Amino acid sequence: MLPLIEVHVARFAELDVRTFHDLLRLRIDVFVVEQACAYPELDGRDVEAGTRHLWLTRDGDVVAYLRILADPDGVARIGRVVVAAAARGAGLAGRLMTEALALVGDGTCVLEAQTHLVGFYAGHGFAVSGADYVEDGIPHTPMRRAG
Repeated sequence: MLPLIEVHVARFAELDVRTFHDLLRLRIDVFVVEQACAYPELDGRDVEAGTRHLWLTRDGDVVAYLRILADPDGVARIGRVVVAAAARGAGLAGRLMTEALALVGDGTCVLEAQTHLVGFYAGHGFAVSGADYVEDGIPHTPMRRAG
């Protein structure tokens, strides 16, 4: 029997302490430790009223996560897309994006893709919207999905 993947969505005020810890741990394990990027992971955006946290659990453990920010111009911004190393290759990033875009609806949505993932995001309706740049030693590409 395949392990059950559960989808969760919450605003910051709805998160319990243990869940927020587990979400941050996954983000830090991948972005700070695995990708060797020393940066301020806690940027203040997690607690904004318009931010939605979306994550997947398998057997109760957090295995994938992203957040949807409400930018001041009304555009939704997807960020911090991450899948635990042990859970990669099972289609969880695609499931996250499908769930996130269902939440965003028909509105415009942007993200800053790690450049090697441009094709993945293009498969979800995003198009390159600007020049590549390097952030924390990793090439990124701005992308946009028109509403």
